Amino acid sequence: MKSCLMKTCRLLCYVLTLPLILMQITGLRAIYKRLFPFLAYNITFSYNDKMHKTKRELFRNVATFANAEGTLRLLEIGCGSGANFQFYPDGCRVLCTDPNPHFHKYLRMSMNASPHLTYDDFLVVSAENLEGVRDESVDVVVGTLVLCSVRSVPPVLREVRRILRPGGAFYFLEHVVSAPDSWTFFFQQVLEHLWYHVGDGCRITRATWTDLETAGFSDIHLTHIEAQEVTVLVRPHIMGYAIK
Repeated sequence: MKSCLMKTCRLLCYVLTLPLILMQITGLRAIYKRLFPFLAYNITFSYNDKMHKTKRELFRNVATFANAEGTLRLLEIGCGSGANFQFYPDGCRVLCTDPNPHFHKYLRMSMNASPHLTYDDFLVVSAENLEGVRDESVDVVVGTLVLCSVRSVPPVLREVRRILRPGGAFYFLEHVVSAPDSWTFFFQQVLEHLWYHVGDGCRITRATWTDLETAGFSDIHLTHIEAQEVTVLVRPHIMGYAIK
């Protein structure tokens, strides 16, 4: 009964997304691409306030991955508006990448608010193809709330492993699909298509931990958590780091 109800509600919700799909086909979604950075920048403040302790715990040991010269070269994929800058250690050299060039204005605002870091370029590239970044050239890669919106997770993780030096680490914080017997899973399935279009490609039904576990990292420190502070649809999270 629950399965039939879920399929029916999912179909109805899909019908409601047809105008958004039409906008994408006709190219009108480009307008939303310009608006989305503004929305994301403002949502960032709320999310960071709610997840402050979690993020501090996530990045507490990132400085231990500094290279032999004592510097920490960090690349953030899908950096958006720079929500993580405040959690990086003093003197860290940060390279930012994001496929949406309209984040640049808000990224600069976050850079100015975090002068304890040194910033390199902002590269407008997708996480699946980090062109311009040399093999084994960074100590740490960071991706938070990014793997939910890439086209495919495995190519991203291959690029992460390519650019990380041996012994470097990939830090992640991602919302994931809930347990199949939960009501959260039910609503994730029902609202998947609507969320995807409103959230600029964000998927709420990915079991991202399986991709991380099969990506070829030498060691993975991964924890499942329930982020009670955020919207119920994205409460199931994974966090941790994987070592090349």
